[in-house]
Amino acid sequence: MGKRVLLIEDEPNIIEAIGFILARDGWQVASHSEGTAAIEAIRREAPDVVILDVMLPGRSGFDILNEMRADTGLAHLPVLMLTAKGQVKEREAAERAGADRFMTKPFSNAEMLASVRELGGVA
Repeated sequence: MGKRVLLIEDEPNIIEAIGFILARDGWQVASHSEGTAAIEAIRREAPDVVILDVMLPGRSGFDILNEMRADTGLAHLPVLMLTAKGQVKEREAAERAGADRFMTKPFSNAEMLASVRELGGVA
């Protein structure tokens, strides 16, 4: 398959779980665990899909997504936002910022895989 995903998440157990699910499906998975240098990591990794946590050390996922959507080189990237808070206001903020998908933790493995496949254009 060769599709690449960048997981921007600070919880090691979530990184491990998502990495395992996606790698088993043939995805190349890279991770980055803080918000401050997330944009640089996205540019460096050149992923097909970004999975972005809302709450990160240094900078919020919403700030990162807003910067991505304002950058012509990154605006096209599909983004799946992850959050431990499933409140309506979080979902609305993600939609306003331009997230393609929004998923709350805990998530099902099947839901994660299906969402990433769809965002990455994999049937």
